[in-house]
Amino acid sequence: MNAMTLYWIIFISIFLIVFAIDFYVTDHRKGELSVSQALKWAGTWVAIALLFGMAIFFFFPQNEGIDPAVAKTSTVMGIKFIAGYLTEYSLSVDNLFVFIMIFSMMGISSENQPKLLKLGILISIVLRILFILVGMSLVQRFEWIIYVFGAILVYTAFKMLLSKDEDNVDPSSNILYKGASKLFPIDPDTHSSKFFTKINGKKHITVIFLCLLVIGSTDILFAIDSIPAIIGVINEGAKGILTVSEENFLAISSNVFAVMGLVSLFFALKGIMGMFRFLKQGVCIILLFIGVKMILGWWEPVSHFFHDHSWVSLAVIIGTLLFSIILSRIIPEKVAEEKLNEKN
Repeated sequence: MNAMTLYWIIFISIFLIVFAIDFYVTDHRKGELSVSQALKWAGTWVAIALLFGMAIFFFFPQNEGIDPAVAKTSTVMGIKFIAGYLTEYSLSVDNLFVFIMIFSMMGISSENQPKLLKLGILISIVLRILFILVGMSLVQRFEWIIYVFGAILVYTAFKMLLSKDEDNVDPSSNILYKGASKLFPIDPDTHSSKFFTKINGKKHITVIFLCLLVIGSTDILFAIDSIPAIIGVINEGAKGILTVSEENFLAISSNVFAVMGLVSLFFALKGIMGMFRFLKQGVCIILLFIGVKMILGWWEPVSHFFHDHSWVSLAVIIGTLLFSIILSRIIPEKVAEEKLNEKN
C-alpha cells in the first residue's frame, strides 16, 4: 500500500468518525448545546484537522528524484493543507453566519435547525468534491484558467466587502423558493419537521423544505467561491513538486475537514457572533490576496517566490484571521456597527 492510498484511508476514516460523533452529540440531547460545550467540540475537530496536517508535514514521504535543494514534498503538502484548511474553514464560518440569518428570516424553529444544517453540510460536501475535481481537471488541461479563477476571487472579495449581509440572504428572492412556492401551496406551520404535509387531502410544502432549497442554492454559491480559493492555495508553485493526485487529495481533504464539525460550531456561533464581527473583512482580504497571487503567477519573480516560500501564504492567512478576531474583540460592537453603517 503506497502512502497516498494510506492517507486517503486515514482521511476518510477520520471524517466518517467525526461526522457521526458530531451528528450524534447534537442530535441526542434534550436541549441545544451550550456555547462552552459547542466550543469544546468545535475546538476538538479543529485540533484533529491540524494534527492531520502535521502528520502530512512530518510523515508523508518525499517523492523520489526531487532535487534535495527543493523543499520536501511532505513539507510543501503539510503547509498547503493547513493553508487550504484555514482558508476554507473561514469561508465555512461565513457560510454558517448566512445559515443563521436564513433560519432567523424564515422563522425556522430551533428544533428543526440542526436537521437543516446537517443536510446543508452534506450538500456542501458533495458539491465541493465535484467542483474541486472539475476545477483541478480544467487547470491541468487549460493552464490559463488559473487567471480566470484569480479574477473571480478578486471580484468575489470586493463584492463581499461592499455588500450587506441582508442583500445575499433574502429567501423570497431565491429562484428555487419562488419556483417551489408557485408549484405547491405552503403549509403555514413553521414548527413542522416534515418536508411535505397534506391539508384537506392536498399536498403542501413546508417552510423547512423551502429553507432547504435556499440553503442548497447558497451552498452552490459558496462552493463556486471556495473552489478557486482552494485551487489558488494548492496549485500555486507546486509544479515539479506535487503530482495531480497529491493536489486533488489536498484540495478535497482540506475542504472536507473544513466542514467537519460545523454542526457544533453552529451552536457556538449563535452565542459568540460578536467575536467574529470582522471575519467577513478578513475573508475578503484572504480571497483578494489569493486572487492577486494567481493573476500575477505569469510573472516569473512572483511565481518563483511562492514556489520557494510556500509558508508565506499560510502566514498571510493565519495573520489575517487572527487580526480580524483581535479587532472584533478590541473594538466595541456599537462602534463597529456605526462604521459599517456609514460605509454602506
